[in-house]
Amino acid sequence: MTAAPTLGVVPFALTGAARPLLVLGPSLGTSVTALWQDVVPLLTDVDVVGWDLPGHGTAPEPRPADLTGLTVADLARGVLDVVEQVQAERGDPGAPFWYAGVSAGGAVGLHLLLEQPERLRGAALICTSARFGDARPWLDRAHLVETAGTPTQVEGSARRWFGPGFVERRPETVLRLLGSLQTADRFGYGAVCRALAEWDARPRLAATPVPIVTVAGEHDAPAPPAALAEIARGVGAARSEVLDGVAHLAPAEAPERVAGLVRDLLTTEVTR
Repeated sequence: MTAAPTLGVVPFALTGAARPLLVLGPSLGTSVTALWQDVVPLLTDVDVVGWDLPGHGTAPEPRPADLTGLTVADLARGVLDVVEQVQAERGDPGAPFWYAGVSAGGAVGLHLLLEQPERLRGAALICTSARFGDARPWLDRAHLVETAGTPTQVEGSARRWFGPGFVERRPETVLRLLGSLQTADRFGYGAVCRALAEWDARPRLAATPVPIVTVAGEHDAPAPPAALAEIARGVGAARSEVLDGVAHLAPAEAPERVAGLVRDLLTTEVTR
């Protein structure tokens, strides 16, 4: 791509530059609101803005031609565009910000840490990986969704996203997230699949002075605890947590625990 993709923007709580800025990122197939809405009210004294993947949530329906060759690096540039817009409103352009992202959103956060660490005050990398397995399954999924739509992913996503018993305990949360999947644009979803197919940050993992917490779900198959442990070792994370009973969408499955980890991160002293 030559231009950063157009992402959705969700200003959960914006007051001004007197408060820290926290940027939240989504997982593939979810809107940032559906994924994070139970966490945001638990975060006080901080401005919070979320971003949506192309064709997801608040993002406009993309033209397929505009998504050709989309990469995680392109998504990261789009996130910086969102931050630039928000910081212009807050009156702190160019200031470093806090970041928390899940899965694809976590990959974006990892890319920013490795390529532009000066932009970040700290990051929570949640249910993500430096490499999401072999490329072929991602390319096959992209082709299926682009041909037949995102509803083809509902059954598989319900299995991958939620830990044991969660569907029965919290059906309203499950319906909210699967609803965001079904309304996601098929070409936006497919383009992100292709971006994840080629994503491999393992050779670039290196220690950084930016405070980092990694958060894994005990039952997460797409991004198992070992994947988060690999990131934590590679970047020198200050804290690495595994959440019992949780699968792939930790902010929705365990909002209180995720909010606590993010709050702890926000109190970490930044040393550069």
